[in-house]
Amino acid sequence: MLITLEGIEGSGKSTLIPAMVAYLEDRGHHCVVTREPGGTEAGRQIRAILLSPGNAGLDPMAELLLYEADRAQHVSRVIRPALQQGSIVICDRFCDSTVAYQGAARGISAKVVRDLNELVLGGVTPDLTFLLDLPAEIGLSRAWRQIQSGDRHTQETRFEMETIRFHEKVRQGYLDLARENPERIRVVAADAAREQVRAAIIEQLALRLAADFQP
Repeated sequence: MLITLEGIEGSGKSTLIPAMVAYLEDRGHHCVVTREPGGTEAGRQIRAILLSPGNAGLDPMAELLLYEADRAQHVSRVIRPALQQGSIVICDRFCDSTVAYQGAARGISAKVVRDLNELVLGGVTPDLTFLLDLPAEIGLSRAWRQIQSGDRHTQETRFEMETIRFHEKVRQGYLDLARENPERIRVVAADAAREQVRAAIIEQLALRLAADFQP
């Protein structure tokens, strides 16, 4: 099973993953935790380019192709092998991010994004996606507090430096995806208390496990 977490900056994806892993492993499932960009050694080098504030002028198509290059390596070297071994893969961002950021927000053709995603995924798609949704201004405020406190790397702030309008477009792109894929994408209110968000995620995990792993 491939589980992905999506959302705008500051939505709290990475803070929820340990609770998800604990819940799944307590029930006998082996988990592989990964992320995009940067889930492989080559991907970590691509991540440095994509998230560096020094690359603010990166062309949108160049940005898209770098994300897809990262994803091709990631699927080939990490995700597909883990799935074939029976692990549950939990990925912080995946193909939906490209639709929301490079498609909805950057304005690249939805067909171009979809075709490139299909090419590099090679049939690997998420089984369950949690969309952590909250207003853009709240997410950005959280992200900058984390950066200023040292909890997030100052060399990975290129997207935080985008306008509020950009992040509103990203959010809308995600919500559009959720409406188009209600069977896969679970929208979780990420502006609630952390414990409430965690409980909502665990509840949905329990339902999915009951459906997929029943005797």
